[in-house]
Amino acid sequence: MIQKLRTVLMATGVAALFGLVATSVVVAPAYAAPACTGTNCVSTGINSVGNTGGGTNLPAIIKTIVNILLFVIGAVAVIMIVVGGIKYVTSNGDSSAVTNAKNTIFYAVIGLIVAVMAYAIVNFVVTQFVK
Repeated sequence: MIQKLRTVLMATGVAALFGLVATSVVVAPAYAAPACTGTNCVSTGINSVGNTGGGTNLPAIIKTIVNILLFVIGAVAVIMIVVGGIKYVTSNGDSSAVTNAKNTIFYAVIGLIVAVMAYAIVNFVVTQFVK
């Protein structure tokens, strides 16, 4: 069980690191571009038409995607907790079935915690680049 926990934590750590790096690679260059000061200035990048809101808002898009994914992950985690509870109730005292049900609930809770932590990291990174 400890080996499985280490594997899960390692995989989620790698996924969180990949998400952090991918977010910084996508967001950082967009905000590194110099601001446009002319009235009819047209440049490439975020809010490209004179910062009048005519362009795309990348941080808002990223936050929306992360919110949707967090909702889906939360729903899947709740479903898995319910499935684990049903497995636990229907195990009839079989020790292997009880262990399997407990593992299902445990890993669903771990997944939910990792999803909330990933949400916090992504929101932190996005807000640092919006300033």
